[in-house]
Amino acid sequence: MASDNGLLLEDYFRHLAVERRLSPHTLAAYSRDLKLFFLSNSSPSVDAITSADIKHHIARLNRRGLSPRSIRRALSCLHSFFVYLVRKGLLANNPAMGVKAPKIARKLPRVLDTDQTAQLLVGKVATPIEKRDRALLELLYGSGIRLAELVGLDIKDLDLANGNARVLGKGRKTRIVPLGSHTVTALKTWLATRADRNPEDPVFIGRGDRRISPRTVQLRVKRAGMKALGVDSIHPHLLRHSFASHLLESSGDLRAVQELLGHSDISTTQIYTHLDFQHLAKVYDVSHPRAHEKKEQGQ
Repeated sequence: MASDNGLLLEDYFRHLAVERRLSPHTLAAYSRDLKLFFLSNSSPSVDAITSADIKHHIARLNRRGLSPRSIRRALSCLHSFFVYLVRKGLLANNPAMGVKAPKIARKLPRVLDTDQTAQLLVGKVATPIEKRDRALLELLYGSGIRLAELVGLDIKDLDLANGNARVLGKGRKTRIVPLGSHTVTALKTWLATRADRNPEDPVFIGRGDRRISPRTVQLRVKRAGMKALGVDSIHPHLLRHSFASHLLESSGDLRAVQELLGHSDISTTQIYTHLDFQHLAKVYDVSHPRAHEKKEQGQ
């Protein structure tokens, strides 16, 4: 490595430690990545480095068997270093700009199996709080709605006679989600404890009859997981993942699951085509573990 490059690296590491206050662990990773690049690069100085040099380095790391995540970190480190030099006026352009990093495979979320979800949703409920908690658990798993969507639900958004609910999702987009008989029953049982309810009232309330907070829902779901399964890692989004996983396993209908979840796309390359609600309800009724035969209207 040229001595001038070594001085530049020393200045950069001092900048990272003093001005950006990076941790010793992060500094060590930056140091390894940058020194490896300059040791394996033939360009004598930083102003002679080109994007081709960066690409060749990425290819070398790939041949050495580094994971896509490690390669992305190395490229990010180089990019940050050259940004620093451009800001200092030592480089006219960033040679790492536009160099693409390898894609990282998406990790599938951990989900509960159907037996675990059944354990979570069994047992008698007696008090109003128990009935409320059962209803929100049934709704989270039975419809796959997001935590914010559940918290924002008002009574007027429910159509329990027809087994569906209108939810307000991301981007303030509304969608209709079907509700299985277990969810409908749990919601009716919970709402029956509230004699003075109005259509404009929230479906789920906490202390002082105020709209339940997201944090309270998270704590109640976690508590239910501890009680039923003996684990403290159950959270609302895990129930959403479980809903999607179980429904997709049963139906194989990726587009219907995507619509039910309220996703604009289910991957970066697939754009969803809208399906009508009747089709979605049919997929739900046939495939979802909690969507047993609907009870007669009014029950």
